[in-house]
Amino acid sequence: MSYASTLAPTPARILPAIVFSQFAGTSLWFAGNAVLPELQASLGLRQEALGWLTSSVQLGFILGTLCFAFFSLADRVSPRLLFLLCALLGAVANALVLFSATSITGVLLLRGATGFLLAGVYPVGMKIAAGWYSGRLGKAIGYLVGALVLGTAFPHLLRGLGAGLPWQTMLLAVSLLAAAGGLLMYLLVPDGPYLTKGARFEVNNMLRVFRGRELRAAAFGYFGHMWELYTLWAFVPLILAYAFPGWQPAQVSVYSFMVIAAGAVGCILGGYLSRRWGSERVAFVQLLLSGLCCVASVWVLQMPPLLLPFLLFWGVVVAGDSPQFSALTARAAPPQLVGTALTVVTSIGFAITIISIQLTGYLLTVIPVQWVFILLAIGPLAGLLSMRPLLRK
Repeated sequence: MSYASTLAPTPARILPAIVFSQFAGTSLWFAGNAVLPELQASLGLRQEALGWLTSSVQLGFILGTLCFAFFSLADRVSPRLLFLLCALLGAVANALVLFSATSITGVLLLRGATGFLLAGVYPVGMKIAAGWYSGRLGKAIGYLVGALVLGTAFPHLLRGLGAGLPWQTMLLAVSLLAAAGGLLMYLLVPDGPYLTKGARFEVNNMLRVFRGRELRAAAFGYFGHMWELYTLWAFVPLILAYAFPGWQPAQVSVYSFMVIAAGAVGCILGGYLSRRWGSERVAFVQLLLSGLCCVASVWVLQMPPLLLPFLLFWGVVVAGDSPQFSALTARAAPPQLVGTALTVVTSIGFAITIISIQLTGYLLTVIPVQWVFILLAIGPLAGLLSMRPLLRK
């Protein structure tokens, strides 16, 4: 009898608790974007402030994940404790923006600090899930990344439904939600039976995880996916405002939430499909479809009646491959370095988003909007080519 077969069934509360905690913690991600109009008015910012505000979170996340991966923190300490501390501190950093709204430098530094602390929420949440759902990781991470997608979209919904609320109230609400998520993770989710502990700190741990061919294939597929994902999310409000110039800001916010949140459907549906088709095929098909959406955007952005259904479909497939890439990475990583592998791969992926976001922001100032987003297809194309070893297997 195998060890796995002797384990008690996973308590029913575990997955919902992890999913809600991940949703709550990652709601910090686009909290600054949701109150961008107020920050622009307060600081006298130009349109390109959207790119800088988003990139500051991404840069902080990259630095955080590199730091966590270098010291193998998610493999050396209890991941639920790490999640709790980072969620609480991230909530504080987000709330402190209230006192820095007179300085763009202060706002960007605090958003960067929030991104740094999110490194202890997103990849660490996947590590916690891997400790409970070794044999069903594609499905479990599908729910988990679906929660991240909803958390990322949530500030837009809060902004749209609470258009009359002070922006300070919205920021505080997001901070309280993130803190609650950290506490629930710590109180309701003990370390799982598949959790591998005891990794020693070694400088080359980050390099060791890339020795496997399958991990490299999954990682480079993920990198191509990341070239597209956050850039689309960051500029969805701009796309909607461009296509529907008569809309009020609250309308733009609500529909931005719908487009980004649609990714949760792709993540959860992909998780179920992965049990029949395998994570490799599910990731490949969704990456292919999102790449085709990049190409089709040239025409659809000029056809407003088709734009909303098109963006909702794009929202589904642009995020749906992410949990499957994470599942493939976790399976291919050395067992004692799963947390480090997830963290370092995620870090590189988010570094790619900064280049993509800044390039897209610049192109929007020099060429017509409808021609800009076709360049996002570069990422899916590179990712599809990188995945060939996984498909042959």
